[in-house]
Parts: sequence; C-alpha cells; structure tokens
Amino acid sequence: MVKTEKDQGFMPVRSNEDSEKVPDVIEESDHRGNWSRKLDFFLSCLSYAVGLGNVWRFPYVCYKNGGGAFLIPFAVMLFITGIPMVFLELSFGQFASSGVVSIWSVSPFFQGVGWAMFIVSCLIAIYYNMIIAWTLYYLFASFQERLPWSYCGDWSSENCLADHAVMYNCTFHNGVWLNETCYHSDQVNESYFNYIQGLANSTNVQYTSSSDEYFHKVVLDITKGIESIGGASSPQERRAVYFTAFFPYLVLTILLVRGLTLPGSKEGILYYLIPKWDQLLNAKVWKDAAVQIFFSLSPCWGGLITLASYNKFKNNCLFDAVLVSILDSLTSVFAGLVIFSIIGYMAHELHQSVENVARDGPGLAFIVYPEVVTKLPVSQLWSVLFFLMLITLGLGTQIATVTTVHTTILDTFTEFFRPGKRSFILLLSIAVVGYLIGLSFCTQGGMYVVQLFDNYAATYSLLIIGLIECLALSYAYGANTFLDNIELMLGRRPSMLWKISWSFLTPAALLTILIFTAVDFDPTSYGDYVFPTWAEVVGCFITILSISAIPLVALCKVVQGLMRLPNIGLLEVIKMMMKPTHEWGPRLKEHRELMKVSPDTYESQRCMMLNDFSSERS
Repeated sequence: MVKTEKDQGFMPVRSNEDSEKVPDVIEESDHRGNWSRKLDFFLSCLSYAVGLGNVWRFPYVCYKNGGGAFLIPFAVMLFITGIPMVFLELSFGQFASSGVVSIWSVSPFFQGVGWAMFIVSCLIAIYYNMIIAWTLYYLFASFQERLPWSYCGDWSSENCLADHAVMYNCTFHNGVWLNETCYHSDQVNESYFNYIQGLANSTNVQYTSSSDEYFHKVVLDITKGIESIGGASSPQERRAVYFTAFFPYLVLTILLVRGLTLPGSKEGILYYLIPKWDQLLNAKVWKDAAVQIFFSLSPCWGGLITLASYNKFKNNCLFDAVLVSILDSLTSVFAGLVIFSIIGYMAHELHQSVENVARDGPGLAFIVYPEVVTKLPVSQLWSVLFFLMLITLGLGTQIATVTTVHTTILDTFTEFFRPGKRSFILLLSIAVVGYLIGLSFCTQGGMYVVQLFDNYAATYSLLIIGLIECLALSYAYGANTFLDNIELMLGRRPSMLWKISWSFLTPAALLTILIFTAVDFDPTSYGDYVFPTWAEVVGCFITILSISAIPLVALCKVVQGLMRLPNIGLLEVIKMMMKPTHEWGPRLKEHRELMKVSPDTYESQRCMMLNDFSSERS
C-alpha cells in the first residue's frame, strides 16, 4: 500500500533543495507517499475497477439489452472510450501527484470537472453501499440449515416454483400442474380433469423461481412503485488487496463449471453470445455500453486519478492502463457467462424463454447467482463463499471511492484537516452522512431509489465529465503538451493514436451517444413498472447535481479574474484562466525542471493570484 513517513525506511522530501539529493526511487512528499510496490498499485487499480459493476451490473445491463447484441458495442466502447480515458487519468494523476480538484491547476477554468468527479463519487458511494448491504443480508442468511431461497416459504406467492423437477415430471407423464399440485386423469374423474386442464391453460401461469420471490418479497419487501416508498425494510491491508483481486475469479470459475453442467445452460449461453443485429441500431444499447464501460473501469469517478497520484514518477502507467482495462472487461464477460448459463437453466426449469425468465434490473444477480448455489453440494458453504466474494468486490471499489471523497477534501482544505486527528474525524463524518442519506434505500421502495440512482447518478454525468475532461486536456492544455508530459514519465513518446483518441475519437463518441440518447429517451422502469414523470425529474436533478459544478466553478473563476483585472475583456480572461498556474507540474523539482513551459503558460496566475479552491497542493 501507500508508504508514509512513519513507515520504516521512508525519507520524506522536505524541500526542493533536498529533492535534488534524494534518489529517484524515493519520490515521496511530506503529506503523501508512494506505493511501496508496483504490484500493490496494479492490484489496487484492478480491485477498484473489478467490482460489483462486473459481477452485479454488467450481466443485468447485458440481459436488458438483448444479450449478445450488447457485447459488440461494449467491445467498441472499450477501445474508443474506456482504455483512452483510463490511460489519460492514470497519466494525469501520476504526473501531478494531486487529487481530483487540486490537479486542475493545469486549467483552473475547468476545475469544476474535479468537483463533478467528487460529487459523482459521493452519489455512487451512497447507493453502492445498498448493494453491499443486500450481499451482507444474503451472507448471514446462508448460515441457516437450509438456504431460505431454495424453497417456497410462507412469504411466497402461489406462482412460486422451487422444485422444478416435480412439475416437469408431472407434465412429462401427461399430468396437469396447478397450484403446487399434480393432477392425473387416473386420479380424478374425466370431467374434473378436463376442468382442471382448462383452468390451467386459461390462467397461463408465469411461474417465478423461489430465489426471485425471496429477493423481492423477503430481502426487499418491495412495494408496487416509487410512489409507495414504505417503511424500513427488515432486512493486514496489502494481503487484503491480493485477496480481493484474486478470490472472485476462483468463486466465479466454480459457479461457471457448475452452471455449464445444468440442463438448459446452452440456451442461455447462446442467448449471451449470439447478437441480435437489429439491436445495434438502438442508440440506448450504445449508451448503456458506454456507461457500463465508465461504471466498470471507473474513469471520471476520480478514483483512478487519486490512486495514480501515489505512483512513482517513472511508473509505466500505459502498461497499467491497458492491462487493467482488458482484465476488467474480460472479467465482465466471464461473469456474464456465469449468469447466462444459470438463466438458461432457469428458463429450462420454468418452461419460459430466456428473455422472460427474470426481470432485468439491479436485482438480477441476487436472483440468478443464489439459484445456482442451491445446486452445489454443501450449498451453505458455497453460498457463504459467493456472498463473501461479492462483499470483497464491493468493498474494494467502495474503499477507493470513499478515499477519493476523503482525499479531495483533504487536498482542498489541507491546513485545516491534516493536523492531528482531524483527518480521521473527517472520514468518520463522511461515513455518518453517507449512512443517514442511505437510509432511504433501506425502505420497502428502496429498490426503486436504487434503480433511479443507477440510471442517473453515474450515467449521463460520467459521459459529460469524460467529454469535457478530454476537451480540456486536448485543447485548453494541449494534447501535444500532455504527450510531452507523459514522455517525461515513460521515457518514450506515446503513439499519436492517443492524441487522436483524446482529441477526436473519444469526445466524438461520447457526444454522439449523448445526442442520440436524448433523442431516443426511454423512461426509467423496473420490470413492468414504469417510473412516473416526477421521478424522472428527480433523476435529472441527480445528474445536474454533479455536472452543474463544471459551469458554476468556471463562472466563479471568470468573475474572480474580471475583478482582479477589470480592464481585460471577458474572452481574454477566459483564455487566461485556461492556462496552468505555477502549481501545475510534477512534485519534485528535478522533474519540474524538465517540463517544456511556454511563455504564457502561467497567465492564469495574474487573474487569480492562486486564491482559488485548491491553493494548497496535497
């Protein structure tokens, strides 16, 4: 993990003069440290990226968008937006060794992008915790003698079906299955049997699995809609990084092997791998693919910048960016194989088509995964291991997300929070506030709030933040200058393909998706329930809450510049505010001296005198 000055063998750099005498391997600061090993950083990035977004969110987004039809846009968006954004943010944070707000000394006019990332991380951390809470509920339920979702209890409906084999055996022998009872012609008189058969055919019952009903009726105790929110629903560090990085793959592999041996799994896998080509013309599929890339890889949350800010200056962040992105995406595809093999089995057992076997939404993973666990020997053990895996995945991302929030405040108000125990008090305050706000997710209608946040907190806002971040670094700061900075770290100049991606391809893709999504807007839904208009307005407010920081901070900067230099025109002030301040650059003097600085680089200094939101570097 990150070494601080208290760690053995750590020698902090106290001044620029001292930095010239310290070898390159000790690139520390008095407030920050470095990752003690490159592997620690890589696994932390992997643990941050590979989270519930892969195992929980990717399968249901893929299921919602037609299975195989989603994989093509997902792969395209990975290479056009995902990998370029991850490399941009890792190199950005590593070069300046600053948090998501203070790093925008590179272009103070766009400092609102950092605050937008901060707000997005706050919003995601709040509802992400609810997913972890569901996982904890299942974990403790797994210690029962019989897994509670393996049978239909007194909480289930008359359409609940736990023992699929009994119904199949009944219909196979020309019986009629109705209300958990099998009727045969040799057991009742012919007229009554015909009546039962007609009743069964007329009702056309859509059976639901016991795992589905357990999640919605016991874990959530869900209401009919968001209008009825209801009451409260009843429901050593380095080694930890290694564990959270590798443990999920072991559990997923075991579940996949078991899933592939179940009857009907082939249909689920085919639904997953064979695309419906007409879906590629649907703008919503492309939007969901881009959003899933941003949700899974986590660019524009601020976490990648924060983690990279602790890197040594010469670290090969290009290698890290490409490998983390590809491993993360392969993990999503791997988790999809597990999910769809089980969905195929459930469809086979319920005698339904794959696309109708379960309602899409955030709860899909909590219906499908528990279903396959009941088919394993010693199911309680595998259930505990699986939900323990989900918890480690969730905590890996949640810790980095909360760290982003914490570090941003520390970087902004350094002198106030660094001394003594104030840093811990700040962290405790973040936890308490997040807990209080998160109580609304624990109500009977909490699932609808989760769905609303999932649709608006980290979708459009992430795309807009990514678009502006690319444009700011490519045009305000300059793509060539940024490549020069990266060359200082890597020892070689990155390919011009990165400049093309940051300057044209990635912004164009994000802008196109935003436009087509706005034109082809679909209201939020959960299963058959469509959210009312007022809920959509609340969702739009959630999106605006984060991205509004970008124009508001820019306005504050411009007003500050006009007050400082009243004789200069508005456009000139804006142009000056887009230039870096004297704080921009590497932390160590020996690296700062290698920067190529143009004569007008620090023009924004005249406008602000650095009395801004981040006057202290962390």
